Amino acid sequence: MSSPPECAGHAQRGFTLIELMVVLVIVGIATAAVSLSIRPDPARLLREDAKRLALLLQSAQDEARADGRAIAWQPDARGYRFLRLEDGGADARVFAGDPQLRPRTWQVSPLDVRLSSGRWLLIDAEWIGEPARIELSDGHNSVRVVREPSGRIEVQ
Repeated sequence: MSSPPECAGHAQRGFTLIELMVVLVIVGIATAAVSLSIRPDPARLLREDAKRLALLLQSAQDEARADGRAIAWQPDARGYRFLRLEDGGADARVFAGDPQLRPRTWQVSPLDVRLSSGRWLLIDAEWIGEPARIELSDGHNSVRVVREPSGRIEVQ
């Protein structure tokens, strides 16, 4: 019996099964190493918290102007909440069912929250309000949310 004819100059080409398995193992190890080393950046999360807070403060300001009743923003190290002030501030209700102004937690926790106005921020129906500064810090990074007298709120 003779073997199948081979054309001169055309040797078989390709990878062996062992070579393919070695490459797959190397790719798997590299993928696992990369996925384990990816962690959220605390500075980015802090900035996202500040941006979300600025938008929610603007929403609370719009709500207070539309409704004519003041809203208080009350932070702590783990999160914050908005309160509807009733009877000239003697009574306060949490916005528990409101999708925008419901209580929230910080993405980076615990946070050190410093307000220029004391322990909470008053958001009233006036178009010209007092300026306020909120500083959020995780111990390494900090960001400010500033409310100007015109009512404009921005992240710095």
